[in-house]
Amino acid sequence: MADYEISEFLESYATALGPEPDEIVEEMGEQAREEGFPYVGPAVGGWLAMLARFSDAERVFEFGSGFGYSAYWFARELPADGEVVLTEIDEGELDQAREYLDRGGLADRAAFEHGDAIETIEAYEGPFDVVLIDCQKERYAEAFEAVRGKVAPGGIVAADNAVAGGSIDAGDLRAYFEDGGAEGDADRSAMDGMTEGIADYLDAVAADDAFETTLLPLGEGVAVSQREH
Repeated sequence: MADYEISEFLESYATALGPEPDEIVEEMGEQAREEGFPYVGPAVGGWLAMLARFSDAERVFEFGSGFGYSAYWFARELPADGEVVLTEIDEGELDQAREYLDRGGLADRAAFEHGDAIETIEAYEGPFDVVLIDCQKERYAEAFEAVRGKVAPGGIVAADNAVAGGSIDAGDLRAYFEDGGAEGDADRSAMDGMTEGIADYLDAVAADDAFETTLLPLGEGVAVSQREH
């Protein structure tokens, strides 16, 4: 998998050029590195903030929040009456997220939901201006289906791990989509569960005429889809 990972050079360059992290963002990143916890990192965090800014975001929903790293980047860009909905199955991690956002003076812009994200979204009405999908890879397509109708026109769905992470094999993914993906009846027999989950998701957004998708080659790869209508 290492052959397909995005270069450390590009990552550090994008971080240097990106929005300035504050002390809490840096502390959260240090915790993630010390614990080996998967997180998007400052280069992608800065881009998530920019996506929120580009879309004039007032409401954000996250499928999987960990201890709040990405949510913190989003919350910094929201208006005072804005809202980012964090979802996390691990109650301890959600408590840490609450503590970090509280220390940053951002907890009043956040809703903290303990439990399954795909069940949680059912209780929320749209529209959401930005959605981040970063839950179990095998459930990405299910998450998209649950939220697609709640994305505002012009809104954005960003899906992490479009290139790497866990057992994801970007070589298999590239070959599959170069052969046309599901529309081209391409072969996916060599894919493992995580890789196939990403393929399912990318097939789903490609099949939805309301969304246009591109790849952000930072971190572990982010598929960015905008709802056009």
